[in-house]
Amino acid sequence: MHTDRKPANQPPARREPGGHLPADDVPADHRRLGRELRLFATDPLAGAGLPLWLPDGAVIRAELERLAAEEAIRGGCQRVYTPVLAKRALFERSGHWAKFADDMFPPMRVGDEEFVLRPANCPHHALIYASEQRSFRDLPVRLAELGSMFRSELSGVLGGLARVRQINLDDTHVFCAPAQVRDEIAIGLAAVRRCYRLLGIDVARYRLSRRGSGDGYLGAAGLWADAERQLAGALDDLGIDYESAPGEAAFYGPKIDVQVADPAGREETLSTVQLDFNQPERHDLRFIGPDGTPHRPVMIHRGVLSAMERLVAHLIERWGGAFPPWLAPLQVLVLPVAEPNAGMAGEIAGRARAAGLRAECDPADGTLGSRIRRAHDRRVPYVAVVGDREAAAGGVALRLRDGRRLDGVPVERLISEVSCLVTDRSASLGRW
Repeated sequence: MHTDRKPANQPPARREPGGHLPADDVPADHRRLGRELRLFATDPLAGAGLPLWLPDGAVIRAELERLAAEEAIRGGCQRVYTPVLAKRALFERSGHWAKFADDMFPPMRVGDEEFVLRPANCPHHALIYASEQRSFRDLPVRLAELGSMFRSELSGVLGGLARVRQINLDDTHVFCAPAQVRDEIAIGLAAVRRCYRLLGIDVARYRLSRRGSGDGYLGAAGLWADAERQLAGALDDLGIDYESAPGEAAFYGPKIDVQVADPAGREETLSTVQLDFNQPERHDLRFIGPDGTPHRPVMIHRGVLSAMERLVAHLIERWGGAFPPWLAPLQVLVLPVAEPNAGMAGEIAGRARAAGLRAECDPADGTLGSRIRRAHDRRVPYVAVVGDREAAAGGVALRLRDGRRLDGVPVERLISEVSCLVTDRSASLGRW
């Protein structure tokens, strides 16, 4: 059985890199921390559920998008870009209009045609697959896009980054032969587990979300039964324990939901692997098999890092705003003890930026103690203090976010050590 399983009522401990727990040890609220740390904002003129990513929040999102792009390449994906809107007819064909019309924004009429903002990008990826003839030798075709999609959520359910009207989803669609399904599911789950280790996310449980007894599902019962067997078989092959959840499937197919718990014990779905026999049929997707005749591919929806909004909300609370160095909006803050040390402090910050680190110099416009407290409030991982003694020795007095203090750290070592931790995407502040 797998080792990631953890009951939902035992959420992962909220800790800073290096094992340091916040002083209050109270479950964090990403909405409060997001405002305090200036990660995102809202404005009535923009509208509810449409957050504004501020510079520090944009840094975190950009790092996660870079991780998503690297994982896509590692998993053999091809990156694509598709429009955020399409003719209503596309979503009628895919089944989204019949199922989600009430949750989609109203159509925009252009001449005699109606366009709608997309609730999902799988129909566009189906069009890319269909744009050329495919052979069994081409499969699997893996198309990845971190794209925007829109949900017309009611104002009363919106909040922070967790529930929004525009989501930016790390999404991959795999078109493969039936015999390739289990391998592709395993690739997707391996990517999820690898990314979760980097991000410090613990899995509460794996859920096999099956078709329910009601209406609203696309496709024949036999196709659903086969898809559910495929997903269950892939989980069994990997030795992953899971729970069966009838009625929790998507309308077009069953899925594996990776459930996580926030610090308050609330459970949510971040990542999914979904099997879909219906979209290929609705879009009449084909490939030429070894026998020279057309065959129908299987479509796998794979969301490794979830929506950027939901993931960042979870990470803010999981880390209490004290992100690992590679995710921290500001990695190194250099503080001159007094005005005569400002030139040296600025030079050190410049050298750190030249090495690719996010570094700033806080001018000597207040007491050193007050500036150190500001750095603590910003959850800066590394604060480098420069006074006369440090300037003479070519080093810094280093304060780590976990409370450690080191005197006489050479500037070259500071930059080298932090750069290595960032490159490795380590959750640790280092041994020093």
